[in-house]
Amino acid sequence: MSSSKLPSSTHGSMSSQNRPIAKFPPNIWGDIFLNPIYNNIDGATQLQHQELKEEVRRMIQVDVGDELLQKLRLIDTIKRLGVSYHFEREIEEALHYVYELHCQDDQTLETISLRFRLLRESGFPVPCETFDRFKDAEGKIIKSSTSDVKGLLELYEAAHLLVHGEEILEEALVFTTAHLESAKAGGILEYPLSALVSHALYQPIRKALPRLHARRFIAIYQGDASHDKTLLKFAVLDFNLLQNSHKEELCKLSRWWKDLDFATKLPFARDRLVEGYFWMLGVYFEPKYSFGREILTKVIVMISTMDDIYDSYGIFEELQLFTNVIQRWNIEYIDQLPDYMKLFYKPLLDIYREAEEVMAKQGQSYGVQYSINKLKQLSESYFLEFKWYHENYVPTLEEYMRVAIISIGAIGLIVTSFIGMGDVLTPDIFKWASNNPKIIVACSIHGRLFDDIVSHKFEQERGHCASAVECYMREHVASKEEACNELKKQVDNVWKDINHEMIFSETSKLVPVSILTRVLNLIRSTEFMYRIGDGYTHVGKTTKDGINSLLIDPISISTSEN
Repeated sequence: MSSSKLPSSTHGSMSSQNRPIAKFPPNIWGDIFLNPIYNNIDGATQLQHQELKEEVRRMIQVDVGDELLQKLRLIDTIKRLGVSYHFEREIEEALHYVYELHCQDDQTLETISLRFRLLRESGFPVPCETFDRFKDAEGKIIKSSTSDVKGLLELYEAAHLLVHGEEILEEALVFTTAHLESAKAGGILEYPLSALVSHALYQPIRKALPRLHARRFIAIYQGDASHDKTLLKFAVLDFNLLQNSHKEELCKLSRWWKDLDFATKLPFARDRLVEGYFWMLGVYFEPKYSFGREILTKVIVMISTMDDIYDSYGIFEELQLFTNVIQRWNIEYIDQLPDYMKLFYKPLLDIYREAEEVMAKQGQSYGVQYSINKLKQLSESYFLEFKWYHENYVPTLEEYMRVAIISIGAIGLIVTSFIGMGDVLTPDIFKWASNNPKIIVACSIHGRLFDDIVSHKFEQERGHCASAVECYMREHVASKEEACNELKKQVDNVWKDINHEMIFSETSKLVPVSILTRVLNLIRSTEFMYRIGDGYTHVGKTTKDGINSLLIDPISISTSEN
């Protein structure tokens, strides 16, 4: 979500007729999710799903033996098809065995690269020196590998798990990108390799939104003549079963949202429940996190509305009062607010009260207060940015980022995402997250810079405090293009920070991978939303297609039987 700011005015002199309403595009979905069309999955199909799941489990448990590449390809396929969440223990055991295996000198580029990526994805600290065997006397990647497109593709995907200082992976990324682009342009690749290359160049696995990646890969896998019928059938059934669950969740949330009727009562704010749910579905899609998804979706649409109160409607005195009342977090202070703020404040408190009641039954109500604290900080950051614009103040980039990494909302969303994650949670996890550890700050920097780069033009046209782009331009006497290029480099560096924190840091040893994956997935979701513009505010083809793919259109059951 963008953090757009109010045009300047004198204190208290702005009438309601002169409020700087942003005129956001309307909701495009209507009531479609209030009465969704569910996929027709009967009892026999559900039984078949369970039987296929056990078949796949047995496939994973087969001894590796001498067929290392075959085992790696199986694990990779299961992950790409989006069904690995059923087999986390089995995959972890298999990868642990692979990690302990000595790498033979005669193993191919594909095998070494795939092993490297799968292990690093699961947090195993595989050294980049693994690829030294593919370097020539001058330390460059051997050119003869250009004929091995499968190997190059796997090396390209592996290189996206690089950390700072890994020059061989930096070189590999440049090298493989160039050669894969050339192979794609030459039209010499056969399907499905051609599709895999095209999609990887558009979005590598490390940065892909898991459910969308699974949907696309299922289609590609179907076209592979060597596909495993059991795997494909299971993936299709599982996708459609999950989609039904997600439709049911969104239906329930849509009714809650319709009852609030913010579209009528707060018409200046973005009406984006569906987009908010889709965004949070990227953070976690698994059925066991249904309650967490419900709370997280409610929180993101409330944050979005609060953002618009600060950016697109409120005047100085109202916002100052609003900020103070949010800090007090007590319904007794609601009468101090203007009527339109009352309509927001009570539902906000209700969400957290209800979450606390549910979590109290599990002995984990303490987590809700951490989320509330982050929302209070978010409110303060919104007001400070409003004041900057109100006073025509342009901060340094460093000063701006100290506030902007909070105002992007990622820290609060990550802490909130932990609510309802079950036994993995402890008070220490919330304390760790609330102290803004490096991986969560990196996520916030990523979201803020991505947002500012793509939203800069729209927000400046309607009035906005200086973005990271403007701060950099002013501080370094640079053009907009130069500023954006530099900020994009910082986004690339954030990915290296994320990889380091998930693979090599003390954090990776102390914090469960399921927790760290929430941070990774929020980055992936945010990158999807902002890839070619603000896809949350201005819902274009990319966002629409994503929502249709995951929440409306099932995969034909016959697809897996061809």
